[in-house]
Amino acid sequence: MQGPSITVRLVLLALVSVLLMTLDHRQQLADPVRQGLAAVVWPVQQAVSLPIEASQRLGEHLASRQQLVDENRELRRRYLLDQARLQRLQALEMENQRLRDLLGSSGQLGETVLIAELTRVDLDPYSHLIQVDKGSVHQVTVGQAVLDAEGVMGQVDRVGTHGAMVRLITDPSHAIPVEVNRNGLRTIALGTGDLNRLELGSVPINADIQSGDLLVTSGLGGVFPRGYPVAEVERVVLDPGEPFARVSARPLAALDRSRKMVLVQGGALGRMPDLPAVEAPAVPSASEPAPAPGAVPPEEAPDAASPPAAVPGEEAQ
Repeated sequence: MQGPSITVRLVLLALVSVLLMTLDHRQQLADPVRQGLAAVVWPVQQAVSLPIEASQRLGEHLASRQQLVDENRELRRRYLLDQARLQRLQALEMENQRLRDLLGSSGQLGETVLIAELTRVDLDPYSHLIQVDKGSVHQVTVGQAVLDAEGVMGQVDRVGTHGAMVRLITDPSHAIPVEVNRNGLRTIALGTGDLNRLELGSVPINADIQSGDLLVTSGLGGVFPRGYPVAEVERVVLDPGEPFARVSARPLAALDRSRKMVLVQGGALGRMPDLPAVEAPAVPSASEPAPAPGAVPPEEAPDAASPPAAVPGEEAQ
C-alpha cells in the first residue's frame, strides 16, 4: 500500500508548522522548550565566547595602563613646570612687594634717588613726553635725570604737585652729552623723534667711532650722572665731502615699555668734584740767577716765628 505523495506530505507539514507558529505566537506554548534548550546551550556559548572576551579585556587593561602611564607622565611634567612657575611667581611677588613699599614711602635713597611709576603717555606724535606719579611734594625738580633698568630715558621737563612730565631722549628737542665708552670720545646725542634712533652731532669724519660702540653719559652739564648707558652705535656713514660723519645709535632704555623708573638728582652725582686752584710757578727772568738745586726761595722760606700751616680737613685741637 502506497502512502501519500511527497507533495501532500510537504503541504501537510507546512500547514502544521504554520499552525504551531500561530499557537506559539498567541499562547507561548514553546517557551518552556526554548528555555530548556537555552539552559543547555548557555555553557557552550560561554565556553566559545570566553577567549574572545578575555582577549578584549586584556587589550583594554593594557591600553588603560599605558594611558594611565602617559597621563601620569604628563601630570608630573606639568607639576614640575607649575612648581617652577610658582617659585618664579613667589620671587616676583616679593619683588613687587618691595617695589610697592618703595613707591608707598618717600622712595628716596640718600636724598638723591626717587622711584617713580608711569601714569600717562603724551599722544602728541611730535613730542616724546610721559608722565610719572611723583611731583613737587616728592622733591622732584625740573632737569632731573630719569633712568630705567637698561639705561637713560630722559629728564624731567615740567613738575606738578603730584606728578611730573618727563621728556625722553628721543624727543626732537632733546640733547644729552655722551662719550664713547671704548675711548672716551665726547659728543652730543640728539633726539630724532624716533623711539629707536638717536643722532650724534658734530662727530669729525676721522673720529674713532664704529658700529657697536657703547655710548654712556659723560656727566658734563651736571644733569646726567656719569657712566650710565645711553645707546649703542648702529651706523656710521663717512662722506669724504662732508666735515662730519653721520652717526646713528639705538637707545638702550625701554622707552616704550618701562613702567618703573628712577629719578636721579644730577647735582651730587653728575658734577665732578671741585679741584683746588693751583698757582703756576713763577718763571725766573734772564737777569736773575737761577737758584741752586735744593735752595728754598726767600719768599717761601718758613718763618721760625710763625706756626706750621694746618692740614686741610684737620680740626684745631
